[in-house]
Amino acid sequence: MHVKGRLMLLATVLVAIAVTVATTVVLLLVEPTAPRSEAVRTGALSGGAVVALYALWLNDRRRRVEEERHALEGVKVADERFARSVELLGNEADQVRVGALHSLVWLAGSTPRYKQTVLDVLCAYLRRPFDHPELRDGSTGAAGESDPEADRERQVRLTAQRLIADVLPWGEDPDQRIYDLDLSGACLEHFRLEGRRIGRLIARGARFHGITRLGQLEAAKPVLFTDACFLGRLDLRLARLDGGVSFQRTSFADEVALDRATVATFLDISTAAPAGQLGTFAVGPETRIDGSVEGWALAAP
Repeated sequence: MHVKGRLMLLATVLVAIAVTVATTVVLLLVEPTAPRSEAVRTGALSGGAVVALYALWLNDRRRRVEEERHALEGVKVADERFARSVELLGNEADQVRVGALHSLVWLAGSTPRYKQTVLDVLCAYLRRPFDHPELRDGSTGAAGESDPEADRERQVRLTAQRLIADVLPWGEDPDQRIYDLDLSGACLEHFRLEGRRIGRLIARGARFHGITRLGQLEAAKPVLFTDACFLGRLDLRLARLDGGVSFQRTSFADEVALDRATVATFLDISTAAPAGQLGTFAVGPETRIDGSVEGWALAAP
């Protein structure tokens, strides 16, 4: 027992003795005819009550210390699990990398303070250089040379894309925090964030293969597609882009659907794709566009 604990115990004993003596004396003075044994017994009970209160306080203190210790152990275990999962992302076996991704997402669900960090790691994985024969000509599903290693990595990346959507809040999810995504330079295939709530989305120089589904996306901060390339249809229908959106020097191979989308703050498409590469920019009757639209061909759906 440390010095403070010893002092507390000594003080409790002294107080208990004082309460016992004081109670006994008061009872004898108030009722001098009462048996002394009864007065002493009552005084002892009063002193015992003081000791019992000290014991209760000590037990509560020990409980709180134990809870704090368990909490610290939980934080340590979570940190170790995170570090181990990140380390396994560099494993050569694709199934190990997939398992590491799922472990990170489980950690984000059980330990909310890790959610943005896990999203950063998933985005960092997708920003890694990637090449696949079927994506070299800007299409998906095209016949090409076989590359088993690229096929396995492709599946891992598709898992990472899906898990990003799983981590982000949507619908009736009570999590009102906003999470940022940085996919600059990433190679994405059939990327979807339908109905998700995000903060900032940075996808500068990213390549989007297949249909990119961002319908009903809610973005509180700017969405930046500067220098990006959409090799398939971009679906932003019913999206709410409160922070604005930038398509500077962005190229499109297919339609950009903005039916009933709300674009606030700014919509920068003044230096988008060159003539001949721009698809149909569908603008629904309820779409609000703020900012410069010079050089962009707008068409009703």
